[in-house]
Amino acid sequence: MSLFEINNVSKSFGDLTVLHDISVKVEEGEVVAIIGPSGSGKSTLLRCATMLETMDKGSLLYLGETAAHNNAEGNTVYASAADLRRIKGYFGLVFQNFNLFPHFSVLRNLTEAPIHVQKRGREEVEAEAREMLRKMGLEGKEDNYPQQLSGGQQQRVAIARALTMNPRMLFFDEPTSALDPELTGEILKVIRQLAQEKMTMVIVTHEMAFARDVADRVIFMDGGYIVEEGRPEDVITNPREERTKQFLARFAGQGSIDE
Repeated sequence: MSLFEINNVSKSFGDLTVLHDISVKVEEGEVVAIIGPSGSGKSTLLRCATMLETMDKGSLLYLGETAAHNNAEGNTVYASAADLRRIKGYFGLVFQNFNLFPHFSVLRNLTEAPIHVQKRGREEVEAEAREMLRKMGLEGKEDNYPQQLSGGQQQRVAIARALTMNPRMLFFDEPTSALDPELTGEILKVIRQLAQEKMTMVIVTHEMAFARDVADRVIFMDGGYIVEEGRPEDVITNPREERTKQFLARFAGQGSIDE
């Protein structure tokens, strides 16, 4: 049984179709990197997978539980609100712009949802949150507010916040795109560590060397289609499709692939 499964998803905004019959399965412990040019549908796919966008057509399952399916007319129907609340607990999402609560301390950013959504005990949650911050290299920052932190520190807080919900998998939407190169390295190091710990992850990224080194599977999207999919050494190092070759050629002279 796949941990996550999205099947035959189509999504349009007005007259513009941004996803064409896309299907992706992710197994437990797998790291999947999604690459492609701007406007290829990568982030929309992630937003459909995490139910921030509604699909026009397609089905969505987590741990075999149906979050959405096609009705007799072929349109997507979502599960009940109670079922969706439970299913949403299976995954965490890390945004490119951190999305921390600016008026909450770092510690409260981590503990708010486990205490009030999962109804867990404050003492237990705070102990876990402090340990998570220590693991992220943020010990001593518990009482700081987001604006007092660097971008890299804020993104590490965002990752820690997602992990305190004890999700079965994590989605990352361009987690380094708002950061300068030095801070990017901080975040990629954290994600590498999570990969070593066998955290299931789906990562939309433009960091090609990172995708090649960390992912178990790479998906290249363009124009709302999956153009190529496979092992990173195949898709990134020896792509079959001409469109993939054209896209990766832009990175060849920048040190992004062979650094």
